[in-house]
Amino acid sequence: MTNGGGESIIDHYRKEEKKILRQSQRVLPVVSFGGVALTILLSLSIALLAGLFMSRLTKIWNLPAVTGYLVAGILIGPYCLGALGVEGIGFISSADVKKYDIISQVALGFIALAMGNEFRVSELKKIGKKAVVIAIFQALTATVCVDVSLFLLHHFWLHEKLPLPVILTLGAIGTATAPAATLMVVKQYKAEGPLTKLLLPIVALDDAVGLIVFAVSFGIARALDVPGGKVDMVSIVVNPLIEVVGSLLLGAAIGFLFHLSERFFHSRSKRMSISVAFTFLAVALSMLKFQIGGVTIAFSSLLVCMMLGTVFCNLCDFSEELMERCDRWTGPLMVLFFVISGAGLELAVFRDWQIVLIGIVFILFRSLGKMEGARVSSKFMKCEPQVQKYLGITLLPQAGVALGMSLVAMNQLDSDAGRLIRSISLFAVLIYELVGPLLTKIALDKAGEIPEKPVPERVRTERERKAKKTGEQ
Repeated sequence: MTNGGGESIIDHYRKEEKKILRQSQRVLPVVSFGGVALTILLSLSIALLAGLFMSRLTKIWNLPAVTGYLVAGILIGPYCLGALGVEGIGFISSADVKKYDIISQVALGFIALAMGNEFRVSELKKIGKKAVVIAIFQALTATVCVDVSLFLLHHFWLHEKLPLPVILTLGAIGTATAPAATLMVVKQYKAEGPLTKLLLPIVALDDAVGLIVFAVSFGIARALDVPGGKVDMVSIVVNPLIEVVGSLLLGAAIGFLFHLSERFFHSRSKRMSISVAFTFLAVALSMLKFQIGGVTIAFSSLLVCMMLGTVFCNLCDFSEELMERCDRWTGPLMVLFFVISGAGLELAVFRDWQIVLIGIVFILFRSLGKMEGARVSSKFMKCEPQVQKYLGITLLPQAGVALGMSLVAMNQLDSDAGRLIRSISLFAVLIYELVGPLLTKIALDKAGEIPEKPVPERVRTERERKAKKTGEQ
């Protein structure tokens, strides 16, 4: 696809990014401390320290650690510390942030592995039907709410600014939920109960549902966007469906090999190491992409790693113990993932008031669709009262999958339409990632699934001593 000057959209955006970077360099030249290895290690160490110290500050206000990590990323990102232009001291540009994509890919792989570990046959017999029905219904309700609200905005006000292909694509993007933030909040507060048990499988299923809905909606959007309505149905319908099925099959195969391999190792450290190795393998293989005739074979790392965890946890008796060890190993990796995610958030979207307006409508009605869809479907499935009341709030965070969909839209739709979708998605992710973890924590707390922290022995002794002293006086 080309713009008016015969230039491809991708080349156009690359030139624009280079132009912006050159302009920023004229104002404040980029300073480098030395080699690439030094810069990378310095950036990662500062990112890790910034995330850890910011999590201590957010703890004072009783906020989730995830929120602190994201805020730390913004502070050391291109719009704050990175604006100084010193390589290694913060992230100086969006291109600089992208250099660390491998960390995000691996972190998402471990997150998906942990989500797949929730799909145990024993548990699915109890909640499997509920999770499937709720996951599908709330996703479709969110899509309908976004489509209807944006169509009304298009019809009565922003007719030219908000074309129908954009509306349909944003409706499909509205289905996606971010598993990373939700899982981190659950782990940080050790949440446990009916809501938590149902939440994790639903979030995992949400990505598969979202990919299918996106395939259908984006297919219609492209048909409307192409003059004469001619569109390649293989690329917009068959390819996404093959991606879902292929990812599940690849994940199942790797999970079976994982189960066979772990039998040869008995020490805790080696079993944890082989768990890490197979997760790396799953993430690597999911990056493969090739063509057979007119069909493109590609994979989703989230679905591959989720299926890997599902197969392994149902074949291995001590999989839960292995997952706990992996959690300890991946702690710093998760901090880096969220800090880098925060650094990648585009604050420039706030400059256009129309994008902000469309983004607010998108956020409000997607939230309405998720919350009402979850409430109605969980009530229909006769779930516990706390599930009916609070499940929808925990499904609001949005990040990686939504941004991936928006990137596909930007590359395949008209340049203006694609850029608008990308900008609104970035705006929504910025808001959801900062507010979503806190809302998830509040919902789990209100549902009574966050246990009270035990009082440390030292603090308890000090309190007893003071009480005794006061009584003697």
